[in-house]
Amino acid sequence: MGRRFPLLISNFVGLTTNYALMKVHLIAIGGSAMHNLAIALHKKGIQITGSDDEITDPAKSNLQRYGILPASDGWDINRITPDLDAVILGMHARIDNPELVKAQELGLRIYSYPEYLYEQTKNKTRVVIAGSHGKTTITAMILHVLKYHNKNFDYLAGAALEGFETSLKLSDDAPVAIFEGDEYLASALDRRPKFLLYKPDIALISGVAWDHINVFPTYRSYVEQFENFVKELPYGGSLIYCNEDEEVRKLDPLASNGVNKIPYNTLPNSVKDGVTYLTDTNTRLEVFGKHNLLNMGGAMQVCLLLGITKIQFAEAISSFKGAARRLQLVARNEACNVYWDFAHSPSKLVATIKAVKEQFPKRKLVACMELHTFSSLTKEFLKEYKGAMDEADVRKVYFNPHVLEHKRLPAISTEEVKNYFGGAVEVYTNSTQMTDSLKTIDWKNTNLLMMSSGNFDGVNVKGLAEELLKKQ
Repeated sequence: MGRRFPLLISNFVGLTTNYALMKVHLIAIGGSAMHNLAIALHKKGIQITGSDDEITDPAKSNLQRYGILPASDGWDINRITPDLDAVILGMHARIDNPELVKAQELGLRIYSYPEYLYEQTKNKTRVVIAGSHGKTTITAMILHVLKYHNKNFDYLAGAALEGFETSLKLSDDAPVAIFEGDEYLASALDRRPKFLLYKPDIALISGVAWDHINVFPTYRSYVEQFENFVKELPYGGSLIYCNEDEEVRKLDPLASNGVNKIPYNTLPNSVKDGVTYLTDTNTRLEVFGKHNLLNMGGAMQVCLLLGITKIQFAEAISSFKGAARRLQLVARNEACNVYWDFAHSPSKLVATIKAVKEQFPKRKLVACMELHTFSSLTKEFLKEYKGAMDEADVRKVYFNPHVLEHKRLPAISTEEVKNYFGGAVEVYTNSTQMTDSLKTIDWKNTNLLMMSSGNFDGVNVKGLAEELLKKQ
Protein backbone atom coordinates (compact mmCIF):
# COMPACT_ATOMS: atom_id res chain seq x y z
CA MET A 1 0.00 0.00 0.00
CA GLY A 2 1.32 3.45 -0.93
CA ARG A 3 1.79 6.49 1.25
CA ARG A 4 -1.15 8.30 2.80
CA PHE A 5 -1.43 12.10 2.66
CA PRO A 6 -1.23 14.72 3.99
CA LEU A 7 2.41 13.98 4.75
CA LEU A 8 3.99 16.56 7.02
CA ILE A 9 7.59 17.65 6.66
CA SER A 10 9.33 15.89 9.54
CA ASN A 11 12.84 15.01 10.68
CA PHE A 12 13.49 12.37 8.03
CA VAL A 13 17.19 11.46 7.73
CA GLY A 14 18.43 9.61 4.64
CA LEU A 15 21.03 6.87 4.46
CA THR A 16 24.65 7.96 4.73
CA THR A 17 26.69 7.49 1.55
CA ASN A 18 30.42 7.92 1.04
CA TYR A 19 30.09 10.27 -1.92
CA ALA A 20 33.82 11.02 -2.01
CA LEU A 21 34.32 7.62 -3.62
CA MET A 22 31.73 8.21 -6.35
CA LYS A 23 32.57 9.40 -9.85
CA VAL A 24 29.92 10.78 -12.17
CA HIS A 25 30.33 12.10 -15.71
CA LEU A 26 27.78 14.42 -17.35
CA ILE A 27 27.47 14.44 -21.14
CA ALA A 28 26.20 17.89 -22.25
CA ILE A 29 27.08 19.47 -18.90
CA GLY A 30 26.57 22.99 -20.25
CA GLY A 31 22.78 22.82 -20.32
CA SER A 32 20.72 24.87 -17.89
CA ALA A 33 19.48 21.84 -15.99
CA MET A 34 22.62 19.73 -16.40
CA HIS A 35 25.11 22.25 -15.06
CA ASN A 36 22.93 22.82 -12.00
CA LEU A 37 22.82 19.06 -11.44
CA ALA A 38 26.61 18.95 -11.71
CA ILE A 39 26.89 21.65 -9.03
CA ALA A 40 24.38 19.92 -6.76
CA LEU A 41 26.25 16.60 -6.97
CA HIS A 42 29.59 18.36 -6.46
CA LYS A 43 28.21 19.91 -3.27
CA LYS A 44 27.41 16.41 -2.03
CA GLY A 45 31.06 15.47 -2.43
CA ILE A 46 30.76 13.44 -5.64
CA GLN A 47 33.67 13.66 -8.09
CA ILE A 48 32.26 15.37 -11.19
CA THR A 49 33.53 15.46 -14.75
CA GLY A 50 31.68 16.63 -17.81
CA SER A 51 31.79 17.66 -21.43
CA ASP A 52 29.91 19.69 -24.01
CA ASP A 53 30.53 20.99 -27.51
CA GLU A 54 29.99 24.55 -26.26
CA ILE A 55 29.51 26.01 -22.79
CA THR A 56 28.32 29.60 -22.44
CA ASP A 57 27.26 31.80 -19.53
CA PRO A 58 25.71 31.50 -17.05
CA ALA A 59 26.65 27.78 -17.08
CA LYS A 60 30.32 28.52 -17.82
CA SER A 61 30.77 30.95 -14.93
CA ASN A 62 28.78 28.77 -12.54
CA LEU A 63 30.80 25.63 -13.31
CA GLN A 64 34.04 27.58 -13.09
CA ARG A 65 33.06 28.95 -9.67
CA TYR A 66 32.85 25.39 -8.32
CA GLY A 67 35.97 24.15 -10.11
CA ILE A 68 34.16 21.68 -12.38
CA LEU A 69 34.29 23.49 -15.73
CA PRO A 70 35.72 21.15 -18.40
CA ALA A 71 39.23 22.18 -19.46
CA SER A 72 38.14 22.38 -23.08
CA ASP A 73 35.01 22.23 -25.21
CA GLY A 74 34.19 19.18 -27.27
CA TRP A 75 33.68 15.46 -26.77
CA ASP A 76 36.53 13.22 -25.62
CA ILE A 77 36.10 9.46 -25.27
CA ASN A 78 39.09 9.40 -22.91
CA ARG A 79 36.84 10.97 -20.28
CA ILE A 80 34.73 7.81 -20.27
CA THR A 81 36.52 5.31 -18.05
CA PRO A 82 35.50 1.98 -16.46
CA ASP A 83 35.65 3.41 -12.93
CA LEU A 84 32.71 5.79 -13.49
CA ASP A 85 29.78 5.02 -11.21
CA ALA A 86 27.32 6.74 -13.50
CA VAL A 87 27.06 8.65 -16.77
CA ILE A 88 24.25 11.23 -17.00
CA LEU A 89 23.05 12.02 -20.50
CA GLY A 90 21.71 15.52 -21.18
CA MET A 91 18.75 15.82 -23.52
CA HIS A 92 20.76 17.84 -26.06
CA ALA A 93 23.31 15.04 -26.59
CA ARG A 94 22.67 13.08 -29.77
CA ILE A 95 22.30 9.32 -30.00
CA ASP A 96 25.64 9.03 -31.83
CA ASN A 97 27.58 11.09 -29.29
CA PRO A 98 31.06 9.47 -29.09
CA GLU A 99 31.15 9.59 -25.29
CA LEU A 100 27.73 7.95 -25.09
CA VAL A 101 28.84 5.24 -27.51
CA LYS A 102 31.95 4.60 -25.41
CA ALA A 103 29.89 4.40 -22.21
CA GLN A 104 27.59 1.86 -23.84
CA GLU A 105 30.55 -0.22 -25.00
CA LEU A 106 31.93 -0.28 -21.45
CA GLY A 107 28.55 -1.25 -20.03
CA LEU A 108 28.43 1.74 -17.70
CA ARG A 109 25.24 2.81 -15.92
CA ILE A 110 23.71 5.53 -18.07
CA TYR A 111 20.94 7.75 -16.71
CA SER A 112 18.90 10.53 -18.20
CA TYR A 113 18.72 13.72 -16.14
CA PRO A 114 15.27 12.95 -14.66
CA GLU A 115 16.19 9.32 -13.98
CA TYR A 116 19.15 10.38 -11.90
CA LEU A 117 17.09 12.90 -9.95
CA TYR A 118 14.69 10.09 -9.10
CA GLU A 119 17.57 7.91 -7.94
CA GLN A 120 18.71 10.72 -5.65
CA THR A 121 15.23 11.25 -4.17
CA LYS A 122 13.47 7.86 -4.31
CA ASN A 123 13.28 7.66 -0.50
CA LYS A 124 11.64 11.09 -0.26
CA THR A 125 8.15 12.37 -0.88
CA ARG A 126 8.30 13.76 -4.43
CA VAL A 127 6.08 16.64 -5.52
CA VAL A 128 6.00 17.27 -9.28
CA ILE A 129 4.52 20.45 -10.76
CA ALA A 130 3.45 19.88 -14.37
CA GLY A 131 1.48 21.79 -16.99
CA SER A 132 1.87 23.70 -20.22
CA HIS A 133 2.08 27.00 -18.37
CA GLY A 134 2.54 28.29 -14.83
CA LYS A 135 4.67 25.44 -13.51
CA THR A 136 7.79 27.56 -12.91
CA THR A 137 5.81 30.16 -10.98
CA ILE A 138 3.90 27.56 -8.94
CA THR A 139 7.14 25.78 -8.09
CA ALA A 140 8.76 29.08 -7.10
CA MET A 141 5.79 29.95 -4.87
CA ILE A 142 5.98 26.62 -3.05
CA LEU A 143 9.73 26.92 -2.52
CA HIS A 144 9.35 30.48 -1.25
CA VAL A 145 6.73 29.47 1.31
CA LEU A 146 8.68 26.44 2.54
CA LYS A 147 11.88 28.44 2.87
CA TYR A 148 10.05 31.25 4.69
CA HIS A 149 8.92 28.73 7.31
CA ASN A 150 12.40 27.12 7.56
CA LYS A 151 11.40 23.75 6.13
CA ASN A 152 14.02 21.36 4.78
CA PHE A 153 13.48 20.33 1.17
CA ASP A 154 15.20 19.45 -2.08
CA TYR A 155 14.07 21.11 -5.29
CA LEU A 156 14.33 21.64 -9.02
CA ALA A 157 13.11 24.92 -10.52
CA GLY A 158 13.08 26.10 -14.12
CA ALA A 159 14.30 29.63 -13.42
CA ALA A 160 16.55 31.61 -11.13
CA LEU A 161 14.82 32.31 -7.82
CA GLU A 162 15.45 35.12 -5.37
CA GLY A 163 17.02 33.76 -2.20
CA PHE A 164 18.20 30.52 -3.82
CA GLU A 165 21.81 30.16 -4.96
CA THR A 166 21.04 27.53 -7.59
CA SER A 167 17.93 26.15 -9.30
CA LEU A 168 18.58 22.62 -7.98
CA LYS A 169 19.31 21.21 -4.53
CA LEU A 170 19.89 17.58 -3.52
CA SER A 171 20.59 16.47 0.03
CA ASP A 172 20.47 13.41 2.25
CA ASP A 173 18.26 14.72 5.03
CA ALA A 174 15.41 16.60 3.30
CA PRO A 175 12.16 14.60 3.55
CA VAL A 176 10.57 16.07 0.45
CA ALA A 177 11.64 17.06 -3.07
CA ILE A 178 9.75 19.66 -5.12
CA PHE A 179 10.36 19.22 -8.86
CA GLU A 180 9.22 21.35 -11.75
CA GLY A 181 8.39 18.64 -14.25
CA ASP A 182 8.14 19.41 -17.95
CA GLU A 183 6.80 17.17 -20.67
CA TYR A 184 9.83 17.35 -22.98
CA LEU A 185 11.76 14.16 -23.71
CA ALA A 186 14.27 12.82 -21.18
CA SER A 187 17.19 12.05 -23.52
CA ALA A 188 18.21 10.62 -26.86
CA LEU A 189 18.01 7.15 -25.30
CA ASP A 190 14.74 7.69 -23.45
CA ARG A 191 11.92 9.26 -25.43
CA ARG A 192 9.55 9.51 -22.48
CA PRO A 193 8.54 12.91 -21.05
CA LYS A 194 10.70 13.91 -18.12
CA PHE A 195 7.82 14.29 -15.69
CA LEU A 196 6.97 10.58 -15.94
CA LEU A 197 10.39 9.59 -14.62
CA TYR A 198 10.12 11.52 -11.34
CA LYS A 199 7.32 9.17 -10.14
CA PRO A 200 5.50 11.75 -8.01
CA ASP A 201 3.63 11.11 -4.78
CA ILE A 202 1.96 14.50 -5.14
CA ALA A 203 1.29 15.82 -8.65
CA LEU A 204 -0.07 19.17 -9.79
CA ILE A 205 -1.26 19.96 -13.31
CA SER A 206 -1.72 23.66 -14.06
CA GLY A 207 -3.02 23.56 -17.62
CA VAL A 208 -2.85 21.80 -20.96
CA ALA A 209 -2.20 23.77 -24.15
CA TRP A 210 -0.39 22.24 -27.13
CA ASP A 211 3.37 22.82 -27.27
CA HIS A 212 6.60 21.10 -28.44
CA ILE A 213 5.24 20.39 -31.91
CA ASN A 214 8.63 18.97 -32.94
CA VAL A 215 8.10 16.11 -30.47
CA PHE A 216 4.30 15.94 -30.29
CA PRO A 217 3.14 16.66 -33.86
CA THR A 218 -0.57 16.55 -32.98
CA TYR A 219 -2.58 17.98 -30.12
CA ARG A 220 -3.76 14.49 -29.27
CA SER A 221 -0.22 13.11 -28.94
CA TYR A 222 0.58 15.99 -26.58
CA VAL A 223 -2.45 15.44 -24.34
CA GLU A 224 -1.64 11.72 -24.08
CA GLN A 225 1.50 12.56 -22.10
CA PHE A 226 -0.56 14.18 -19.36
CA GLU A 227 -2.99 11.29 -19.40
CA ASN A 228 -0.12 8.89 -18.77
CA PHE A 229 1.18 11.17 -16.03
CA VAL A 230 -2.15 10.96 -14.20
CA LYS A 231 -2.64 7.23 -14.75
CA GLU A 232 0.72 6.41 -13.17
CA LEU A 233 0.06 8.19 -9.87
CA PRO A 234 0.39 5.72 -6.97
CA TYR A 235 -2.33 4.54 -4.62
CA GLY A 236 -2.38 6.96 -1.70
CA GLY A 237 -0.92 9.77 -3.81
CA SER A 238 -2.54 13.12 -4.58
CA LEU A 239 -3.55 14.87 -7.80
CA ILE A 240 -3.94 18.64 -7.51
CA TYR A 241 -5.47 20.03 -10.69
CA CYS A 242 -6.63 23.36 -12.11
CA ASN A 243 -10.40 23.37 -11.96
CA GLU A 244 -10.57 26.32 -14.37
CA ASP A 245 -8.89 24.48 -17.25
CA GLU A 246 -11.29 22.35 -19.30
CA GLU A 247 -8.59 20.03 -20.60
CA VAL A 248 -7.19 19.45 -17.11
CA ARG A 249 -10.62 18.60 -15.72
CA LYS A 250 -10.84 15.81 -18.28
CA LEU A 251 -7.77 14.21 -16.70
CA ASP A 252 -9.30 13.88 -13.24
CA PRO A 253 -11.31 10.69 -13.96
CA LEU A 254 -8.18 8.95 -15.28
CA ALA A 255 -6.57 8.83 -11.83
CA SER A 256 -7.23 5.65 -9.87
CA ASN A 257 -9.75 5.56 -7.03
CA GLY A 258 -6.86 5.37 -4.58
CA VAL A 259 -5.62 8.84 -5.56
CA ASN A 260 -6.69 11.90 -3.57
CA LYS A 261 -8.08 14.40 -6.11
CA ILE A 262 -7.92 18.08 -5.17
CA PRO A 263 -9.17 20.81 -7.54
CA TYR A 264 -7.97 24.40 -7.19
CA ASN A 265 -9.21 27.76 -8.40
CA THR A 266 -8.15 31.41 -8.52
CA LEU A 267 -7.77 32.74 -4.99
CA PRO A 268 -10.30 35.48 -4.12
CA ASN A 269 -8.62 38.85 -4.59
CA SER A 270 -9.08 42.56 -5.10
CA VAL A 271 -7.01 45.31 -6.71
CA LYS A 272 -6.61 48.76 -5.15
CA ASP A 273 -4.32 51.48 -6.51
CA GLY A 274 -2.45 48.98 -8.68
CA VAL A 275 -1.85 46.57 -5.77
CA THR A 276 -3.44 43.11 -5.47
CA TYR A 277 -4.72 41.76 -2.14
CA LEU A 278 -5.90 38.29 -1.08
CA THR A 279 -9.46 38.93 0.04
CA ASP A 280 -9.71 36.25 2.72
CA THR A 281 -6.68 37.43 4.69
CA ASN A 282 -6.28 41.00 3.35
CA THR A 283 -2.75 40.01 2.35
CA ARG A 284 -0.91 42.51 0.15
CA LEU A 285 0.88 40.80 -2.76
CA GLU A 286 3.95 41.72 -4.77
CA VAL A 287 2.66 39.85 -7.85
CA PHE A 288 -0.53 40.39 -9.83
CA GLY A 289 -2.66 38.96 -12.62
CA LYS A 290 -5.40 36.35 -12.71
CA HIS A 291 -2.95 33.67 -13.85
CA ASN A 292 -0.73 34.36 -10.83
CA LEU A 293 -3.71 34.19 -8.44
CA LEU A 294 -4.65 30.90 -10.11
CA ASN A 295 -1.07 29.64 -9.76
CA MET A 296 -1.19 30.70 -6.12
CA GLY A 297 -4.29 28.58 -5.59
CA GLY A 298 -2.40 25.51 -6.77
CA ALA A 299 0.70 26.32 -4.73
CA MET A 300 -1.42 26.70 -1.61
CA GLN A 301 -2.96 23.23 -2.04
CA VAL A 302 0.52 21.66 -2.28
CA CYS A 303 1.66 23.53 0.81
CA LEU A 304 -1.40 22.39 2.74
CA LEU A 305 -0.46 18.77 2.01
CA LEU A 306 3.03 19.51 3.29
CA GLY A 307 1.79 20.79 6.64
CA ILE A 308 1.60 24.54 5.98
CA THR A 309 -1.61 26.23 7.17
CA LYS A 310 -3.56 28.76 5.10
CA ILE A 311 -2.53 31.55 7.48
CA GLN A 312 1.12 30.51 7.21
CA PHE A 313 0.82 30.39 3.43
CA ALA A 314 -0.64 33.91 3.24
CA GLU A 315 2.03 35.28 5.56
CA ALA A 316 4.82 33.84 3.43
CA ILE A 317 3.39 34.50 -0.03
CA SER A 318 3.05 38.23 0.69
CA SER A 319 6.78 38.64 0.09
CA PHE A 320 6.93 36.53 -3.08
CA LYS A 321 8.18 38.66 -5.98
CA GLY A 322 8.04 36.05 -8.72
CA ALA A 323 10.53 33.91 -10.60
CA ALA A 324 13.03 35.45 -13.01
CA ARG A 325 11.41 36.62 -16.24
CA ARG A 326 7.88 35.88 -15.02
CA LEU A 327 6.27 39.34 -15.22
CA GLN A 328 9.54 40.68 -13.87
CA LEU A 329 9.45 44.42 -13.27
CA VAL A 330 12.56 45.77 -15.00
CA ALA A 331 12.07 49.51 -14.55
CA ARG A 332 9.33 51.94 -13.64
CA ASN A 333 8.40 55.56 -12.98
CA GLU A 334 5.14 57.26 -12.09
CA ALA A 335 3.76 56.86 -15.62
CA CYS A 336 5.30 53.69 -17.04
CA ASN A 337 6.20 50.13 -16.00
CA VAL A 338 8.44 47.87 -18.10
CA TYR A 339 8.04 44.10 -17.70
CA TRP A 340 10.16 41.20 -18.97
CA ASP A 341 8.36 37.85 -19.30
CA PHE A 342 9.14 34.33 -20.51
CA ALA A 343 5.80 34.08 -22.34
CA HIS A 344 6.13 32.67 -25.84
CA SER A 345 3.27 30.21 -26.46
CA PRO A 346 -0.22 31.48 -27.36
CA SER A 347 -1.81 30.68 -23.98
CA LYS A 348 1.05 32.40 -22.13
CA LEU A 349 0.80 35.52 -24.30
CA VAL A 350 -2.93 35.79 -23.62
CA ALA A 351 -2.52 35.36 -19.84
CA THR A 352 0.42 37.76 -19.49
CA ILE A 353 -1.07 40.54 -21.62
CA LYS A 354 -4.41 40.22 -19.85
CA ALA A 355 -2.70 40.43 -16.45
CA VAL A 356 -0.98 43.74 -17.23
CA LYS A 357 -4.09 45.26 -18.83
CA GLU A 358 -6.28 44.34 -15.86
CA GLN A 359 -3.75 45.63 -13.33
CA PHE A 360 -3.38 48.96 -15.15
CA PRO A 361 -6.71 49.46 -16.96
CA LYS A 362 -6.11 53.17 -17.55
CA ARG A 363 -2.73 52.71 -19.21
CA LYS A 364 -1.96 51.74 -22.79
CA LEU A 365 0.05 48.58 -23.30
CA VAL A 366 2.79 48.03 -25.85
CA ALA A 367 3.51 44.29 -26.16
CA CYS A 368 6.56 42.85 -27.92
CA MET A 369 7.11 39.12 -28.39
CA GLU A 370 9.77 37.00 -30.07
CA LEU A 371 9.08 33.87 -32.09
CA HIS A 372 12.01 31.79 -30.91
CA THR A 373 11.04 28.18 -30.16
CA PHE A 374 10.72 25.39 -32.72
CA SER A 375 6.94 25.32 -32.26
CA SER A 376 6.49 29.07 -32.60
CA LEU A 377 8.41 29.12 -35.89
CA THR A 378 6.47 26.22 -37.43
CA LYS A 379 3.73 27.24 -39.85
CA GLU A 380 1.36 24.55 -38.65
CA PHE A 381 1.62 25.90 -35.09
CA LEU A 382 1.71 29.62 -35.93
CA LYS A 383 -2.04 29.56 -36.60
CA GLU A 384 -2.50 28.97 -32.85
CA TYR A 385 -1.39 32.60 -32.27
CA LYS A 386 -4.50 34.05 -33.91
CA GLY A 387 -5.75 36.80 -31.60
CA ALA A 388 -3.23 36.02 -28.84
CA MET A 389 -2.06 39.65 -28.61
CA ASP A 390 -5.35 41.39 -29.32
CA GLU A 391 -5.73 42.91 -25.83
CA ALA A 392 -2.52 44.92 -26.25
CA ASP A 393 -2.87 48.42 -27.71
CA VAL A 394 0.35 48.15 -29.73
CA ARG A 395 1.61 44.72 -30.85
CA LYS A 396 5.07 43.95 -32.15
CA VAL A 397 6.41 40.53 -33.18
CA TYR A 398 10.07 39.75 -33.88
CA PHE A 399 11.77 36.72 -35.41
CA ASN A 400 15.21 36.05 -36.82
CA PRO A 401 15.16 34.26 -40.22
CA HIS A 402 18.55 32.70 -39.40
CA VAL A 403 16.95 30.83 -36.50
CA LEU A 404 14.63 29.08 -38.94
CA GLU A 405 17.67 28.06 -40.99
CA HIS A 406 19.40 26.76 -37.86
CA LYS A 407 16.33 24.75 -36.88
CA ARG A 408 15.98 23.55 -40.50
CA LEU A 409 12.49 24.97 -40.81
CA PRO A 410 10.86 26.40 -43.97
CA ALA A 411 11.21 30.16 -44.34
CA ILE A 412 8.32 32.40 -43.31
CA SER A 413 7.63 35.96 -44.40
CA THR A 414 6.66 38.95 -42.29
CA GLU A 415 3.35 39.06 -44.14
CA GLU A 416 2.62 35.45 -43.22
CA VAL A 417 3.33 36.19 -39.55
CA LYS A 418 0.97 39.18 -39.68
CA ASN A 419 -1.77 36.99 -41.10
CA TYR A 420 -1.23 34.29 -38.49
CA PHE A 421 -1.52 36.74 -35.60
CA GLY A 422 -4.28 38.83 -37.12
CA GLY A 423 -5.07 42.40 -36.19
CA ALA A 424 -2.70 45.36 -36.36
CA VAL A 425 0.57 43.52 -35.66
CA GLU A 426 3.94 45.00 -36.62
CA VAL A 427 6.48 42.33 -37.60
CA TYR A 428 10.26 42.77 -37.51
CA THR A 429 13.20 40.61 -38.56
CA ASN A 430 15.77 43.02 -37.17
CA SER A 431 15.75 43.53 -33.40
CA THR A 432 17.47 46.92 -33.64
CA GLN A 433 14.69 48.19 -35.88
CA MET A 434 12.16 46.95 -33.34
CA THR A 435 13.87 48.67 -30.40
CA ASP A 436 14.28 51.84 -32.48
CA SER A 437 10.51 51.83 -33.05
CA LEU A 438 9.99 51.69 -29.28
CA LYS A 439 12.11 54.80 -28.84
CA THR A 440 9.65 56.83 -30.93
CA ILE A 441 6.74 56.14 -28.55
CA ASP A 442 5.52 58.56 -25.89
CA TRP A 443 5.62 56.41 -22.74
CA LYS A 444 3.45 58.60 -20.57
CA ASN A 445 0.62 56.51 -19.14
CA THR A 446 1.88 53.53 -21.15
CA ASN A 447 3.41 50.20 -20.10
CA LEU A 448 5.85 48.01 -22.03
CA LEU A 449 5.77 44.22 -21.96
CA MET A 450 8.68 42.27 -23.52
CA MET A 451 7.98 38.54 -23.98
CA SER A 452 10.34 35.82 -25.17
CA SER A 453 11.98 32.53 -24.21
CA GLY A 454 15.09 34.00 -25.86
CA ASN A 455 16.52 37.52 -25.68
CA PHE A 456 15.49 39.25 -28.92
CA ASP A 457 18.98 38.45 -30.23
CA GLY A 458 20.92 40.21 -27.52
CA VAL A 459 18.64 43.10 -26.58
CA ASN A 460 19.55 44.48 -23.15
CA VAL A 461 16.00 44.82 -21.86
CA LYS A 462 17.01 46.58 -18.64
CA GLY A 463 19.17 49.08 -20.53
CA LEU A 464 16.41 49.65 -23.08
CA ALA A 465 13.85 50.21 -20.33
CA GLU A 466 16.01 52.76 -18.55
CA GLU A 467 16.64 54.59 -21.83
CA LEU A 468 12.93 54.78 -22.62
CA LEU A 469 12.03 56.10 -19.18
CA LYS A 470 14.72 58.78 -19.26
CA LYS A 471 13.20 60.29 -22.40
CA GLN A 472 9.94 61.17 -20.66
